[in-house]
Amino acid sequence: MRVVVQRVKESSVKVDGKIVGKSGYGYMLLVSFTKGDNEKVIDYMVNKIVNLRVMDDENHIMNKSILDIKGSILSISQFTLYGDAKKGNRPSYIKALNGSEASKLYDLFNEKLSKFVPVQTGIFGADMEVSLINDGPITILLEKEN
Repeated sequence: MRVVVQRVKESSVKVDGKIVGKSGYGYMLLVSFTKGDNEKVIDYMVNKIVNLRVMDDENHIMNKSILDIKGSILSISQFTLYGDAKKGNRPSYIKALNGSEASKLYDLFNEKLSKFVPVQTGIFGADMEVSLINDGPITILLEKEN
């Protein structure tokens, strides 16, 4: 499982010109799954994300978590995080989990994440337009292999 965590002042996602999800101060996540990912991997990632200390404290030091600041999350599915362009110029997505399995894991991930912080999402598999104001900029790549 791969997750790109971006600290944002705000973020939103549109499908067919309509906003379907948004967040305020917190994170915008790009989320992707690969073969072998399971609930144990999701639990690890959820714990890592909600406890990640990249939010500023009163001294402008990255020392707080999204839980500490009562932030929110916009979660976006993005299978292209498993794109491999080592050979040629067209990325291979063979390592990305197939849509039906990835959709189930994505739903489970967001369900577990929403037990800690408010979470909104895009639409799995849709053509989405994502907007964000990256704060910092702070961008962290998290990866967990089982």
